Amino acid sequence: MTPNEIIKKIEEEGIKIVDLRFVDLLGVWQHFSVPAHVIEEKVFEEGLGFDGSSIRGWQAIDESDMLVVPDPKTAFVDSFTEVPTLNIICNVIDPITKEHYGRHPRFIAQKAEEYLQSTGLADTAYFGPELEFFIFDDVKMKVESNKSFYEVDSAEGIWNSDRKEDPNLSYKIRHKEGYFPVSPLDSLQDLRTEMVLELEKAGIEVETHHHEVATAGQAEIDIKYAPMVQQSDNVMKFKYIVKNTALLYGKTVTFMPKPLAGDNGTGMHTHQSLWKDGKPLFAGNGYAGMSEIAMYYMGGILKHGKALAAFTNPTTNSYKRLVPGFEAPINLAYSSRNRSASLRIPMYSSSPSAKRMEVRFPDPSCNPYLSFSAMLMAGLDGILNKIDPGEPLDKNIYDLPPEELANVPKMPGSLTESLDELEKDYEFLLKGDVFTEDVIRAWIDYKRENELKYVNSTPHPAEFMLYYDI
Repeated sequence: MTPNEIIKKIEEEGIKIVDLRFVDLLGVWQHFSVPAHVIEEKVFEEGLGFDGSSIRGWQAIDESDMLVVPDPKTAFVDSFTEVPTLNIICNVIDPITKEHYGRHPRFIAQKAEEYLQSTGLADTAYFGPELEFFIFDDVKMKVESNKSFYEVDSAEGIWNSDRKEDPNLSYKIRHKEGYFPVSPLDSLQDLRTEMVLELEKAGIEVETHHHEVATAGQAEIDIKYAPMVQQSDNVMKFKYIVKNTALLYGKTVTFMPKPLAGDNGTGMHTHQSLWKDGKPLFAGNGYAGMSEIAMYYMGGILKHGKALAAFTNPTTNSYKRLVPGFEAPINLAYSSRNRSASLRIPMYSSSPSAKRMEVRFPDPSCNPYLSFSAMLMAGLDGILNKIDPGEPLDKNIYDLPPEELANVPKMPGSLTESLDELEKDYEFLLKGDVFTEDVIRAWIDYKRENELKYVNSTPHPAEFMLYYDI
């Protein structure tokens, strides 16, 4: 939509409030609202002011004044407000220089798309994330100096097989058996369908939805591929819509990678391909029908995979999913069949337009603008430097002898390790001024100071189980 079309929509649909949204450094939507009459055409050029000093990872208090400039292409009607409300995603502008604010993740993604086009290699990077999440009925948590605990619950959870429910009708999903029986075992069909309908109302095309592997309401909704910045916007819309639809059903959604012990975690497998002049560039005559440019792209992802983890798997909880011995994609290798490899080449279709590669290690706790941009920059580095991805890992990873397995590079085992890797390997992100030293330093410092220090200095309940009686 154009600014004029937005104003017309406000008048025709009786919109009373316009909600202006932008994303913080960590990937959470922030917002403020204005009466609809405030939105004039000049707002789409001049913006509206706000205080950026309290946004995580952003300005100091002595340089806090900022502007949001709405992007009319992103507007969608909010289904969850009582008063008719139109939501618009914004860019963030410095009011003095009139330049885009360097720490705004959406600007970083926009620069990544511009850099792609400047290389002449391609004009469009398509991204297609498979977003997984858990739907719970009840969540409790507390961390204090003398106690800490969490408890999640779901009517589907196998631990409720003996609960007094007057009556308990069974149909609890056993651990790792949620993929994907019909109802009554799958009790969330209608809720997921409602989520899909709301997503499509907001302009996001959905391809499929289903129960995922874990017990207790693990779900997946896949959305159609789209250009990178648009898809990053879609992921932010996705999280908002899914959480609020669940809330209407009296349920709660989490995108934590590993909320349950002893069952599958939550990933965000991300399909990627490059196109130029409307033609796919990843289709060819090489391994699994891939082109040379696709192989080099994968080479770049594999080379920089450990550093990418700081953005694609950005929480301490992420590394409770990425553990050896399970289907978790910790092996920095590629394959057309092996799902324990970090990169997979889907073989569902032989059509050139469907040829893509799937990065399997990201999880949905990430900031999509930063993680998608970082993966694109790694892939482009692979193409520009003709990085060979090596031989595919087509063998069963569980059958490999220890000496052969030891030669397969692995993803980092902790957030600490991934931040250390990013500190050593970030030059590829600086090309085209896409990421800056300031952004990378701010990211690393925030994670170490505000997350790692807190988690590492807090006793864990499992430590009491292991060590109290020493």
